Amino acid sequence: MKRFNVAGLLLAAGGGARLGTPKALVEYEGERLVDRGVRLLETGGCHPVVVVLGAATVPVRGAVVVQNPSWREGMGSSLRLGLAALPPGAEAVVVALVDQPFVTAEAVAALIASGGEVAVATYGGARRNPVLFSRGHFAEVAGMAVGDVGARPFLKAYPELITDVPCDGLGSPADIDTPEDLKLLSVSGELE
Repeated sequence: MKRFNVAGLLLAAGGGARLGTPKALVEYEGERLVDRGVRLLETGGCHPVVVVLGAATVPVRGAVVVQNPSWREGMGSSLRLGLAALPPGAEAVVVALVDQPFVTAEAVAALIASGGEVAVATYGGARRNPVLFSRGHFAEVAGMAVGDVGARPFLKAYPELITDVPCDGLGSPADIDTPEDLKLLSVSGELE
């Protein structure tokens, strides 16, 4: 199914408890991770891009920013808020996480091109982020997003809807969770 109106949703509200700073503010190669995430979604074919912030309040260029006052409740509250903020014309959304600086625009484009109702990027056969949901699933994804699990309950409940999109060679889903991860990223330019 060819889609023309795919929005992007960047979840960037967390406080980065283990990292010691909100991940949205972390810089890599002179660019904040929140700006990198917006660029990734835009370049991959998403418009508009909605960013959910919480622990940090900063202007974000080229995105619709939504503040999540309940960010401490976990990723589920940000996912619900972000889905509710999408424009009515969005046929689908690609959801990405701010702490994965090596996910690429090519991976986002591959999800969109898959035509799946629910498309999940896989790396080495393992399902990771980003994830695409068609509009018909927004309400149920939001209804099942509680605590810090995001869309995982929906994906577990409906495995038959999932189109796996191999993204090996299209970046890495490695995420930044700790000061050690950040140090490794700064020194080597990659995470293990």
